[in-house]
Amino acid sequence: PVHSDDNMSSFLRDSSDNSSSDNDDAASTSNGPQTTVAPTSATQKRASSSFPPSRMRRQMSASAVSKDESRLRKLLTRILSGLIMISLFIAILLSGHVYVCALVFVLQGLLFRELVTVRYNAFFDRIDRTIPLFRTTQWMWFGVAIFYAYSEFAVEMIKGDTNLHYLLDVAQWAPLLSFGMYTGTFVVTIATMQTGHIKFQLNQLCWTIVVLCLTVGQLKYIMHNIYNGLIWFTLPILLVITNDIMAYFSGITCGRKFIHRTFVELSPNKTWEGFIGGGIFTVVIGWYLSRFLAKFAWMTCPTNTFAFFPHELVCEKENIFHEATTYFPSQAFELFPRALIRLLGPSRVVEICSVDRDATNLTACISGANNMKHHHWEMALSIVPIQLHSILLSLFASLVAPFGGFLASGIKRAYGIKDFDSIIPGHGGLMDRFDCQLIMALATWVHYNTFVKITTVSVSKLLYMYRLLGEEERKQFLEKITQIPSAK
Repeated sequence: PVHSDDNMSSFLRDSSDNSSSDNDDAASTSNGPQTTVAPTSATQKRASSSFPPSRMRRQMSASAVSKDESRLRKLLTRILSGLIMISLFIAILLSGHVYVCALVFVLQGLLFRELVTVRYNAFFDRIDRTIPLFRTTQWMWFGVAIFYAYSEFAVEMIKGDTNLHYLLDVAQWAPLLSFGMYTGTFVVTIATMQTGHIKFQLNQLCWTIVVLCLTVGQLKYIMHNIYNGLIWFTLPILLVITNDIMAYFSGITCGRKFIHRTFVELSPNKTWEGFIGGGIFTVVIGWYLSRFLAKFAWMTCPTNTFAFFPHELVCEKENIFHEATTYFPSQAFELFPRALIRLLGPSRVVEICSVDRDATNLTACISGANNMKHHHWEMALSIVPIQLHSILLSLFASLVAPFGGFLASGIKRAYGIKDFDSIIPGHGGLMDRFDCQLIMALATWVHYNTFVKITTVSVSKLLYMYRLLGEEERKQFLEKITQIPSAK
């Protein structure tokens, strides 16, 4: 057979990409010399419109059918794994705060292992032959970081629980022990450096420190989020998951239909439509999700006890979890025509008028009253204040948290790997799923301490501080306390 060079190269390209062509084996033949011609896009469109889907599928090559079925299996595996993970998460969440903290600790260890293994696998031959105690020193640094991060939290919990004050004498040694672990690890790291490989070992040390910042540094305060109320742990996680799912569906339905420019080079499959759509859906869903979670004391009540068996939490709800009435800014209504605003109905928006042009005498407008003049619109909203906080958290989960995923994509591209691990069927490694959650946990702690509860003083902590005072200072303290008027 005789083949045209251009047609042959076009044919080979189309045959190697089954997703872009449903009829790879199309060719024109005759009784004389045969010439293979690649189908044009117009021919493909006519073919796809001329045959029913069942016949089109029969015309697909064996490799295309196999690829299509493989995608379906992967999707089903992904969905099944997701349902199992959600079920386990709910079960642990209902088991109690201690088990949630244990889950976070295990996840941190696995995330650290996945990230440091990336470079270990890339340079295995060099590490295995020349660098002693390489992985040992990495895990020593992880132990130092974990102990420093959580010993501080443990000491705070001991101070806040009078039943644990007998441990204060032991807790005071935590900083010294942290420093001792640090200096020991520092000495071992320097002692194992080999002449001729120092530059490589320093690069590996820098990578270990970066991984610690990602997996331990960003999660340093997540235990505080858990004990401040499980809603501050659960809501941010659900917001990131919501954004991930809705960005995916927005991308596959509207991707590159309105904005053709690449969103981010590190992850070329991401689109502007997916990014924007995911953000909008996250804010809307977060608004109702936060109101739903605020109904449960298990979510809203803070605690300072280490209980290994779940028990009912009883507390006085914070004001942000109580339903309240707020007024929509009246200035916003001035941007729209009055006829359009009236369509919302008097039950939603009330028109306020001044009587006899007196701006101090305001009342609801009465139709036909000649002595009334429009002053402003008034719209009362019944909301739970946590819903306003959910807007800020949703915006962060949509605008900033995804860049944790882009960083993970950059790491995988740099080292030529598809997934960080295969621990989760259909999803890959834990880092593939939690890449956006790390910075979200830190943002939640900052938000809580900035806008929700700036100080976390309790009676137990005051008693602890009182015991630290000298005899004279205790007398002054009691005198000042008696001078404070009691609230009625």
